[in-house]
Amino acid sequence: MFIKCLIVDDEPPAREVLKRYVEDTPGLELSGECANAVQALGVLQRESIDLIFLDIRMPQLTGVDFLKSLKNTPKIVFTTAYSEYALEGYELDIVDYLLKPVRFERFLKAINKAFPLHNPVTTDPDQVPQTEKRIESFVYFRADRKMVKVLLSEIVYIESMKDYVKVITDNQSIITKQSISSVETMLPEKKFIRTHRSFIVSVDKIRSFTNELIEIGKTEIPIGKVYRNTVLKLLE
Repeated sequence: MFIKCLIVDDEPPAREVLKRYVEDTPGLELSGECANAVQALGVLQRESIDLIFLDIRMPQLTGVDFLKSLKNTPKIVFTTAYSEYALEGYELDIVDYLLKPVRFERFLKAINKAFPLHNPVTTDPDQVPQTEKRIESFVYFRADRKMVKVLLSEIVYIESMKDYVKVITDNQSIITKQSISSVETMLPEKKFIRTHRSFIVSVDKIRSFTNELIEIGKTEIPIGKVYRNTVLKLLE
């Protein structure tokens, strides 16, 4: 018996990741993918869905408002880049809350949480799908009305600019409307480190450091007091 899944997300790269995860997981069946909540309502009217992977920030109707509008609610897993919605999500009785970029191991944990009596799936390192390995090598940022692919190996540092962040790479600078905290959740912990409320740096790009700053090329990045112990412990 298959668990019928529906993916609802306005970003094609995010849908593609979840689509591959569903296809690579025994016992799951993809019933559809939607770019917004209005399309999802149409799918729910046509067929029975067991589990919805639901983005929160979408045009027309947010994931939260969509969930509140449902009468017979399937099991819901929120997928978002914004951690501030976690409490509200659990108050709406969702199954789990996945932060983007969603890792395959975390995806499987959500499935087992949603259907504990279903045949559990495990993460044998040799069986992790190629999707997961690709996800670890790059991220997407929305800029100039499109999704821009950025290799993690090319990111030098990230700087907060109020409601925007500036992503500095080896060969370009990208400005995207996103919080630095949400960007931090997208990056591998061992490869990047938050040094200041306004800065995240690539560990591999660090040339030298003191107790108060990090040098990357000719750029000096401050180390904030709140982050100092964590940063120095990692670098030393």
